[in-house]
Amino acid sequence: MAAAAAGLSWRRVSSFTGPVPRSRHGHRAVAIRELLIIFGGGNEGIADELHVYNTVTNQWFLPAVRGDIPPGCAAHGFVCDGTRILVFGGMVEYGRYSNDLYELQASRWLWKKVKPQAPSNGSPPCPRLGHSFSLYGNKCYLFGGLANESEDSNNNVPRYLNDFYELELQHGSGVVGWSIPVTKGILPSPRESHTAIVYCRKDVGSPKMYIFGGMCGCRLNDLWELDIETMTWSRPETKGTVPLPRSLHTANVIGNKMYVFGGWVPQSAGGEISAPDGEWKCTGSFSYLNLDTTEWIGLISDCQEDKSNLLPGPRAGHCAVAVGTRLYIWSGRDGYRKAWNNQVCCKDLWYLDTERPLAPSQVQLIRATTNSFQLKWDEVPTVEGYLLQLHADSPVPPVAGIPGTGVPETAVLSSQGGCSLHQSPHSLPSIPYPEMKVDHPSQANNLIPNNVQVALPSSSKVEGKEKVAAPENKVTQETMKNHTDATGFKESNAPSVLPVCTSSAQTSANVGELHDLDKKSVNPDASVSSTVSSAQTMVTQQAVKTESSSTNGAVVKDETSLTTFNSKSEAAETAYVMPSTRVNTGQTNDSHSSRAPQRPPVKTRDRRWYDVGIFKNNSAVVSQFYLLPEETLNINSKTEGADVPDYRLLKKQDLFPGTVYRFRVAAINGCGVGPFSKISEFKTCIPGFPGAPSTVKITKSVDCIHLSWEPPASPSGNILEYSAYLAIRSTQLQENPSQLVFMRIYCGLKTSCIVTAAQLSNAHVDYTSRPAIVFRISAKNERGYGPATQVRWLQGKVTVTHS
Repeated sequence: MAAAAAGLSWRRVSSFTGPVPRSRHGHRAVAIRELLIIFGGGNEGIADELHVYNTVTNQWFLPAVRGDIPPGCAAHGFVCDGTRILVFGGMVEYGRYSNDLYELQASRWLWKKVKPQAPSNGSPPCPRLGHSFSLYGNKCYLFGGLANESEDSNNNVPRYLNDFYELELQHGSGVVGWSIPVTKGILPSPRESHTAIVYCRKDVGSPKMYIFGGMCGCRLNDLWELDIETMTWSRPETKGTVPLPRSLHTANVIGNKMYVFGGWVPQSAGGEISAPDGEWKCTGSFSYLNLDTTEWIGLISDCQEDKSNLLPGPRAGHCAVAVGTRLYIWSGRDGYRKAWNNQVCCKDLWYLDTERPLAPSQVQLIRATTNSFQLKWDEVPTVEGYLLQLHADSPVPPVAGIPGTGVPETAVLSSQGGCSLHQSPHSLPSIPYPEMKVDHPSQANNLIPNNVQVALPSSSKVEGKEKVAAPENKVTQETMKNHTDATGFKESNAPSVLPVCTSSAQTSANVGELHDLDKKSVNPDASVSSTVSSAQTMVTQQAVKTESSSTNGAVVKDETSLTTFNSKSEAAETAYVMPSTRVNTGQTNDSHSSRAPQRPPVKTRDRRWYDVGIFKNNSAVVSQFYLLPEETLNINSKTEGADVPDYRLLKKQDLFPGTVYRFRVAAINGCGVGPFSKISEFKTCIPGFPGAPSTVKITKSVDCIHLSWEPPASPSGNILEYSAYLAIRSTQLQENPSQLVFMRIYCGLKTSCIVTAAQLSNAHVDYTSRPAIVFRISAKNERGYGPATQVRWLQGKVTVTHS
């Protein structure tokens, strides 16, 4: 089956920087978040360096390792447990086989040689290479490999192994010891250069280890299963076409599939597979085994030759690593045959997206103006861009083939909902990166390379029929009943929380709130570089969570998990649309944009989604969107790969002041556009009202806290007063947790106030992400109160007294 027919889209990485490792085979690799960590292998000598590749920045680097640095090795065991990596056995210098065990703490790049206890019922594993070493829970499983019967490493008398060991790990660092489990059933036959993976079905929950292929005098293609709970070996029956016998291939689990790539396979001639002692060759074949149904599916056949360089070439002894749903392949032997008596190693790095990306988080607001929004959403790993769409709570003027329209009666949520892959950002210690210059012209203007081909829905139907809840947050006690906001409504009738949040690329869903520290600050209106220049900068970035609440600014009808965002300057935030077209950032050269847009009369509700653009990064400044001709509105109904509209030929529509816009975003990878996020709803500001206060600081004292802030960047006149509020406990919160109830704790001209212990004793502790106390601060000018800045003050051990 051809790769194109299978829907595969391999990409060769060509723009990496840093010290690229020399090509090799017999090396091993693991992934820690977005990092590929490669060790060992050989090509004109065994390699002993540890190389790291950052899949986000396309950079190679050599970390400064220390401690008990192991010698170079090849065909070794290599597994990753959090940020701990274990290396066992392999071939070391002078052709000697090893049974040494090393541990690398990648959070500190610290090596340590560990000496596990010998098993109580036998000898420890003998020196070997080509074994499998698999991790599940707190145990590693060692199977098979090749041993040398001769004590002289130059006189190799091979012995194929099928012994099975269990290595128990200590939590955090270190190991307990080896054991030899008592197993049921028939052990797999001896072998080396096979693969082993562990998979646990979600519905059944019983972990299984699968061993495939390998070498034992001849190449094998048998599949073995070990039930880890019962320690029972079996030979599962499979459906489909079993891949050819092979060794030195790779196997990786992504979802419920085991992807098998490359290796040495028998040479076939005229459809006949050669005898076991006959010719053999490297292959570029690619298959997967559905681990739920045990069905083999061929994706690239053994006989398929790619002459267009669209597929990774044949290879064996390479490494393959899964990062999320993306599979990376690097180096390996290329075309070694006995008759040639030589070998060449590949130098290429490839990746394949195996599934469409998950839905991003709900779009969040950083800042709203009268005619633009600065937006962000959580990053989705291993994607090439994001498609941002909107529809408006006002009619869209007709263009060629488009009648005047409005907005839907009810907002709709995607049935797949929002999804974040950063749900446990603190589960792994941070990994230090070397200081180096990052040269990424594409990041400066948010561009996606022109050669990325994706099918983009321009007016997608959104699945599901859930209505977006629109709770109204009532401000209790002092509710500013006499304060009329920008829309003419009383503040006590204000819609729900309006998050304005600022965040860096390094932060994720529940990182970046204001800890119980002496002084941390955030400036939601500041235009600052997103580059982390020092550890102190990162601490400050991760210190505050800001949100916004206002009837003048944006309205979020479905409260989301927010993060801090260190925003780039608006001039640097440029949307990329295919082909390359700038989406204006609020300052445009178009002649019509200098005038206030004329709002057509509302006649119908607009049920169409309009493209804002395709963005390289997870942020955007939106001041316009694209009006699509009638014939392209149903692009979703076309087949995958339908032509993307040429945005350069489309008319753009400016945003209107005081208008509600609904946003959704979808991630794009090599498989296409994924599901859309939940819908967010924001409102552009009405001219004349002040912006939100910025640079909120909280300083803790013994019996109170000191709250201070900076005036709005855009006061739109003289500031008459500020109001600060504290979220308090209320019976309304028990009935509807999304409805925060606020008490005013300050009103005046000063940009600071004292919050007493008595006032804090009434505080509501928000547990939506981490325990936090919530404050809001807003400014008032001649027109009224503008949007509020909301700050979540993180609590360690909750010390707020509940009377």
